[in-house]
Amino acid sequence: MKRNKLALALAGLLLAPVASTAFAQSAQTADSSDQQSAKQLQTITVTGSAVPRIDVETPSPVTVLTSAQIQRSGMTTLADVVRSISADNSGSIPNAFGAGFAAGSSGVALRGLTVNSTLVLIDGHRNASYAVSDDGQRSFVDLNTIPLAAVERIEVLKDGASSLYGADAIAGVVNVILKPSYKGAEGTFDVGTSEHGGGLTRKATLLFGGGDLEKDGHNAYVSVQYQKDNPIYLRDRGFPYNTADLSRIGGSNSLAGQPGANSGTTSAVVAPGHLATPGDLTSGVPNVDNNNNPLGSRPLTNCGTGTVAGNDGTNAYCTQDFPNQYGQVTNAMEQGGIYSRFTVKLNDTTRAYLSASYFESKTTVNNSPSQVQVTTPFNTSGIALPPTLANGQLNPNNPYAAAGQYALLNYAFGDIASNNEYDNHNARLVGDVTGTLGDWGYDVTAVVNHTWLNTDQHGLINYDALLSAINTGSYNFVNPSSNSAAVRNALAPGYSKTSTSDLDSLDIGVNRTFGQLDGGPIGFAAGLQARHEAQDDPTLNPGLEFLGLGNAHTEGSRNVTGAYAEFDAPLFQSLEVDVSGRYDHYTDIGNGFTPKVGLKWKPVDWFALRGTYSKGLRAPSFAENGSSSATGFTTYGGTSVFTDQFINEHGGKTNPYISVPYALAVTTNANPNIKPEKATNYTLGIVLQPTSWLNASVDYYNIEKKNVIATADVGAALDAYYAGTALPIGISQVIGDRADPSNPNALARPAEVIGEYINANSLKTTGVDIDIQAHFDFDNNWHYIGELSGTQIFNWALTLPDGTRQQFVGTHGPYALSSGAGTPRTRGSFANTVIWNKLTGTLTAYYVSGLANYAQDQSGFAPLSTLPLSGHIASFTYFNLTGSYDINDHIAITGSVENLFDRKAPLDPANYAANNYNPTYDLAGVIGRFYNVGVKVKL
Repeated sequence: MKRNKLALALAGLLLAPVASTAFAQSAQTADSSDQQSAKQLQTITVTGSAVPRIDVETPSPVTVLTSAQIQRSGMTTLADVVRSISADNSGSIPNAFGAGFAAGSSGVALRGLTVNSTLVLIDGHRNASYAVSDDGQRSFVDLNTIPLAAVERIEVLKDGASSLYGADAIAGVVNVILKPSYKGAEGTFDVGTSEHGGGLTRKATLLFGGGDLEKDGHNAYVSVQYQKDNPIYLRDRGFPYNTADLSRIGGSNSLAGQPGANSGTTSAVVAPGHLATPGDLTSGVPNVDNNNNPLGSRPLTNCGTGTVAGNDGTNAYCTQDFPNQYGQVTNAMEQGGIYSRFTVKLNDTTRAYLSASYFESKTTVNNSPSQVQVTTPFNTSGIALPPTLANGQLNPNNPYAAAGQYALLNYAFGDIASNNEYDNHNARLVGDVTGTLGDWGYDVTAVVNHTWLNTDQHGLINYDALLSAINTGSYNFVNPSSNSAAVRNALAPGYSKTSTSDLDSLDIGVNRTFGQLDGGPIGFAAGLQARHEAQDDPTLNPGLEFLGLGNAHTEGSRNVTGAYAEFDAPLFQSLEVDVSGRYDHYTDIGNGFTPKVGLKWKPVDWFALRGTYSKGLRAPSFAENGSSSATGFTTYGGTSVFTDQFINEHGGKTNPYISVPYALAVTTNANPNIKPEKATNYTLGIVLQPTSWLNASVDYYNIEKKNVIATADVGAALDAYYAGTALPIGISQVIGDRADPSNPNALARPAEVIGEYINANSLKTTGVDIDIQAHFDFDNNWHYIGELSGTQIFNWALTLPDGTRQQFVGTHGPYALSSGAGTPRTRGSFANTVIWNKLTGTLTAYYVSGLANYAQDQSGFAPLSTLPLSGHIASFTYFNLTGSYDINDHIAITGSVENLFDRKAPLDPANYAANNYNPTYDLAGVIGRFYNVGVKVKL
């Protein structure tokens, strides 16, 4: 086969050992003999191709992150490494989103096509999905349960790959490749903390192994890692992240406890009222004066600790800043596990290995106190204390009891701690045999992967127990400190569930070369796969017993069998054609065929033109096509999202009923008739190496999905609700809230939107990826390595069944997706490494572009919040500095400063996953400057 400098330079990057001189080694490789190079590269299989190659540069764009690059980044978890990829965008799941359905996990979304369109592999094989679906809909692999200490490299295929790997590879593939063998022993210990308080982190790894595969016929190694992170609290950060009151800069005051704000305080606030429906304590409405104005509220007692007295002339109340008291920037997290691998050489051409791993990740999410006034699953916005208790005595909690009046109640249970604990376990066993039989190479792999997630919820109020406590007076609202543990436990009994997922698979692959074309022999690969997938996620809110809690349940299983084939034909010395296709049978959705064609033209050694055309398939998740359903919440309210007519009916924007944001429930039911998503994917790129010190690639992508599985248009449903017109396709009902106390005859604000998953017409996204790598060698043993990576999205648009087109690129949409993080137009990083003798230092800049403060799926083109005043959320750039010094051959000291210049995150009040900032892209700006020091010992 013909060698060329460009292919060998890229191969050198792919195969370079863990050393900071990888680029120099790749240049040296280019000068080695043909025979040595061919021997070195013969067994390489690159992600996206099943054909072993000498020329590792395929028609598809593949980015390789070596262990050396990972070490220079200073990142200590695989989730951080993968989610730092510039192509990760809309729908990505950060660890910091503690309020999400899939809290305690982390997921990657290449091309912004959400986590369910990016396939995550380990050593080329599938993994079990996280046991809980993102937003109750999307299945994905939790990055927190993949071992970083044993990683050899990470290959990121930014192209459709369903033709080889099957469903879910529409946006691309992240293939985590673990060390095939290891001899020796090494360990690391790192500790870090934030300059502004909180977030103390400790991490230790141990890697040891022995045996020479060639000399001894075997190798075995074990990798162990452990990490514990303390939480960071919002109260330790400055304005505006530490408060719900932005009125001093022209924003809304969302402090809990304001009259009509549908939120409580730890001091009871009451107002005289009566029941609209006799006997129904949740139907309370205020009493009015002679002018038909509601009578004012007052605290039962003096405002307690952590609350502030307020008075608007009519109402006296106690406000409370929940984010400041209870909010967290990052959650408490503890994770660790073990990976072991034993490899044996059966003969000169046959090897086998058995690997076993167990990883556990625990996350504790602190919550604000549960409130007595909520809209779902039962509407208690009009909850009222009766004048007499069930035993006939006057109610001591009701100051209007003697007059026979009910007391409307606004309250939060500050004496009952509220938090969620997520404990995710992942056990995986892999057996593999690879070798040759005659001219054929073969590989047989079996995978058994089981995960189980224990979820414990504390502090949620039981609806029936609340009504009982109000009727009997068993809970003291006037003096909460007097309540016994038994009384509190009766109100908030807690709830635990265990969710599971499984992936069992058998893969058989063969490959060989045959014939002879002008450019070399034809490469051929084929394979068969059988796998079983299952998910069992019990209901989140059984019997709808807990107030203010959404609901989701998922149960399903299926068997998938598939066959694929690939031909790689070097038609000429300069032209290569790669053709592949896969046929799958799903027991729940039927059959699917996905082809792919790739071309690579290399007229000269330093220039290559590449392109691909492929079809993709994403099978519906069990949450989308089973008997499943999910109810979640989005932050809604403020006059910007209401029609003028609605505002006028409710007396203008000063009315808290419509001007203060609240939680809008969105329920989506599974659709058994849903069709799988199908995609068409084009890529076109160039690869350059004009000199020995520069590699560059530019790749354009164009992805169009049909039958996109999505929730129905909530924004259109709300518009129809206000206008009194027909609801859009996929929406069955919009349920109104309790009436506005100030305008009881006006249209009630929406409390819940109910719909089902639909196949939207299409989704299209286009953009370009740029990767540039350069290295320079100077006198006195100085070296420089530069690595620039960037993604620019040109278009990201969804077309709904009625023809409505929603453009999301550069905006906060899709707002209903995962954490509502938006779709930044540009993401990028620029790493600069300097090496001098035993000292290595890297300065990396990370950039994400700003967002227009609207989302067409939520508010049309109206602003999501009154701030920023410009209507645009600013871009964010920050720098990380990492370094290491080799004291000797056995000991090295490492250190890093994250967010070196202590840059602040842009103001983003519309993001409902955090308090006034975007945790998906701007988390470093709220954590602030963060220091890490560590030591690495190698024997």
